[in-house]
Amino acid sequence: MLENIRVVMVNTSHPGNIGAAARAMKNMNLTQLYLVDPVEFPSAEAASRATHAVDIINSAVVCASLEAATADCSLVIGTSARERTLNWVVENPHQMAATALAQLQSADAPVAIVFGRERTGLTNEELALCHRLVHIPTNPDCTSLNVAAAVQVIAYELFNSSLETHAEPATKPEGDDQVAKAGQIQTLHQHLYQVMTDIEFFGSNNPENVMRRLQIFLNRSQPSRRELNILHGILTAMQRKL
Repeated sequence: MLENIRVVMVNTSHPGNIGAAARAMKNMNLTQLYLVDPVEFPSAEAASRATHAVDIINSAVVCASLEAATADCSLVIGTSARERTLNWVVENPHQMAATALAQLQSADAPVAIVFGRERTGLTNEELALCHRLVHIPTNPDCTSLNVAAAVQVIAYELFNSSLETHAEPATKPEGDDQVAKAGQIQTLHQHLYQVMTDIEFFGSNNPENVMRRLQIFLNRSQPSRRELNILHGILTAMQRKL
């Protein structure tokens, strides 16, 4: 089951952190590492810090954007060091692990855990691509975790929860009843934006803020492919009327 957990590191500055994260993954039986626009990779330092996890470094997939790294995932969980004001579902690592493993049992697609930049984390635009967030509780006087340490905490919770999971696998929905993948939700989001622009919905409202909230709503709802097709149909009918 853990082979379908995808660790995604965004714009990592220090190659040593990539190597340390790979080692943490190997310790906890995770194998999928995706790197979004890393500052330095491939790197001898990354390979050196990986120790016995060089195979994970060698098989890492480098992507130009977070959208590309998560397009085929059924669930995208972003890590956040602070509470957020928008209406995201925020879980602790133990809750997140249970959510991720349940998703893997019911959907035939990877689950991505996304880690941000060492200094600034994930941007609001990147967080808006996530279905929910995970927050690692820390000492309020020292809240910042090294990104590789954060990967270790999350990987441990996933590994530990996988050992405790003895339930029979859930029956997976088939065809259009499957949960939509992240890339399919993004396509609907773009269609919705086009129609809202066509009907001059935004007016004095800030389109970026409105669309980010709608993006978070769509991701949180985790619609099926069939439901997305219905919404696409409605939007297309509106465009024909226009």
